[in-house]
Amino acid sequence: MDAGIDLTAAVRAPEGVLVRELGGESVLLDLESESYFGLDDVGTRMWAAMTRHTSLREAFDELLAHYDVPAETLERDLIALTEELIEHGLLALDKA
Repeated sequence: MDAGIDLTAAVRAPEGVLVRELGGESVLLDLESESYFGLDDVGTRMWAAMTRHTSLREAFDELLAHYDVPAETLERDLIALTEELIEHGLLALDKA
């Protein structure tokens, strides 16, 4: 895991990662490694926010407005999910 990830980071879904949503939950599949990862409804919403915005900060702000959760908890959970998805090759830091 990259301990340097914070809310200023931007991420993107690498090419070759498919996402299928069913009933509010999602499965992410990396076609290259054939690894997959399941997300519950909260993880699915985090994924959508992370890949829709230009920074994790913007995703965080959207999620904070939606969920009644302490900001510190949301930040910790968002960064943890980001790091886990990067570790599995399902997200990449956007260097652009």
